[in-house]
Amino acid sequence: MDAIEFFELSAGKWFSQRTVHNLHSGELQVGKSDLKIEILTATDPAVVKLCQQHSINPAATGLTSLRVTWDDVPDRTSSKQVGSTILAIVPNPDNPSEGQVLQDKNTSRYVMGADDVLTLITESETIHAEERLWYLMPNLRLRTSVVKQTNGREQASFCSEIRMGVIVKN
Repeated sequence: MDAIEFFELSAGKWFSQRTVHNLHSGELQVGKSDLKIEILTATDPAVVKLCQQHSINPAATGLTSLRVTWDDVPDRTSSKQVGSTILAIVPNPDNPSEGQVLQDKNTSRYVMGADDVLTLITESETIHAEERLWYLMPNLRLRTSVVKQTNGREQASFCSEIRMGVIVKN
């Protein structure tokens, strides 16, 4: 599977369960989310805007774009979080198993392994995050992540995600 196939396989409605472990304090948090992942066209206005923001021509790159919407209950003590983001996946033309994931506020890079595990790496002045995603079956996806912040905080997480259905466009 290549990275584009991986992201396209993500389309649908998902239920996600998550455990987050603070590596310094030992604190554990559990949460759950409803996710909706939609494939967008390169001509979608939100995709065009995102590509312009990153000086990318959506027509010339062969990119795949997604809208990810979440309805999240982080844990028993946190309030519900609802939101969405647009992702544009831009393969490296010289090595399609690697590329960039564009978002509104940042850019990540991805590496698609021969074992069909996708690794996303996000780095900034304040954070280093590495997330690994893979499918056990087309409707069961797993994610692990390690997030290190410059303030010394480190977290590890594990998520299991079950596809609850496909999204039908009207």
